[in-house]
Formats: sequence, C-alpha cells, structure tokens
Amino acid sequence: MKFGVIFLIFFCNTCFAQQWQAEAMAGVSGYNGDLTRRPLSLRSLGPAINLNIKYMLPGNFVVLRAGIGYGRISGNDKNNSNPVLKERNLNFKTHILEGHIGAELNILDPESFDAFPYLFVGLGIFHFDPYTKDRNNNKAFLRNLGTEGQGLEQSPKKKMYSLTQFCIPIGGGWKWKINDSYEVAYELGARYLLTDYLDDVSTAYANLQALQAERGRIAAELSYRQNNAVTDIEGKQRGNPKIKDWYYFTGVKFIINLGANLP
Repeated sequence: MKFGVIFLIFFCNTCFAQQWQAEAMAGVSGYNGDLTRRPLSLRSLGPAINLNIKYMLPGNFVVLRAGIGYGRISGNDKNNSNPVLKERNLNFKTHILEGHIGAELNILDPESFDAFPYLFVGLGIFHFDPYTKDRNNNKAFLRNLGTEGQGLEQSPKKKMYSLTQFCIPIGGGWKWKINDSYEVAYELGARYLLTDYLDDVSTAYANLQALQAERGRIAAELSYRQNNAVTDIEGKQRGNPKIKDWYYFTGVKFIINLGANLP
C-alpha cells in the first residue's frame, strides 16, 4: 500500500510537470501607423525576442501563457510613396519592452497530430519611448518635447501621453512536434494599441512659436520638419487620430516540455 501511495504521488507530480512548457522566440518586430501606410513595411522591422512559460490545461486544447518580449521598430516618411507624406519628413525609432498573459487555442489535438495550427489572445503592458535625430545628428526623445503641443499653456486639453500602455496581443501560428521533449513553432502576433502615439504622430501641428517659446528650438524643429518654411501651420493635419498604431512580433519558437525526460 505504501508503494502504491508513493507511486500515485510520483505519477501525479509527473503528469502535473508534463503540462508545463518553456519557450523562446527569435525573430523580428514591426510597426504600422502614421509613418507607414502599408500593413507590412520591411523597412520598419527590427530584431525581437520573446520568452514564455506555458501551462496546458486538461484536454490539450487550451494553453495558458505568460511572458516578456523585446523589440525595436522604426518609421520614416522617406520610405513612403505618397509625395505629401514624403514631404512631411518625420521619422522615429523606439525600443519596446512588453509583459503579457494570455491563452492559446490548439485547433487540433496535440495527442493525435504532430503538426497543427493555433490561435492566441491576451492582455499586455508595454513601455516605449520614441526618439529621432535632430539636424545636428543628436538623439532627441520626442515625448517630453510635446511635438503636437501637448502640455502647452495655450492647449491645456492636449495631455502628455504615457510611455507605459496596455495592449491586446492577438495572432496565431503553427507548431511541429519534434519528440516528446521538444517542439518548434512559427508565430505571428499583432498588438492592438490604445494609443496613437507609438510614433509620436497623431493629430495636428502645434503653434510653432508657442512650442519654441515653452520647449525650445529643438521641439519646434522636430515638430515641423518640412523643407519649406512656414509661419502658420497650427491646426493643419500632421497624423491620423482615427486609426490607432500597431506593432507586432513574428519569429520561430523553440519549445521545451518541462516534464518530459529530456535527452
């Protein structure tokens, strides 16, 4: 009887452990927003990595996941085919650090198939800080400059945007089982954002004279970067606030089944 109890405890612990997985993804990150009008712009891509811990619920179809991700994205009007956007001459880069939780849905039973598709959805929080280079090639972080008049005395309704925001990860992929210990997968995941300032571009131009007076010459210079000089640009369209920005991660994942007898 003692042997039976010990065996039962060992068996339960083993089954529990076999539900846990760890995975690492290496790939690229990209961006879609006011500085690119294409769903996928190769020139916006940067390196990306993701690390996840996962737990498969009984039945093998639903997998809970949590993890962190890092990516680097960029956008530049010089890459736009539209001459109006090219003349606008704005650009940015940013690093993204993300934490997320969510769930995967295996479309087919992993116990019956060695390759199968899956979908996922979740909730995340990410940090970003867009920057660019000024005329002297000096790095300048854009948010604190208030390039669209955020925080100016004459525009109190325009608030500074937060550099830490929520996102909704959605996407899918395809898994291949190598053996009982290892799997590989390809995944594409987009992030729906609640902000339109990932690229520091959203609404209309600020009053450049007021911007320069309160924030300095660099703020006015990076707000309006067209070559033709103007005196009255305030209120004219700079971005499109009706459509939020997106970013995405895609790449190849290596998955380890933590409860398996690893070779």
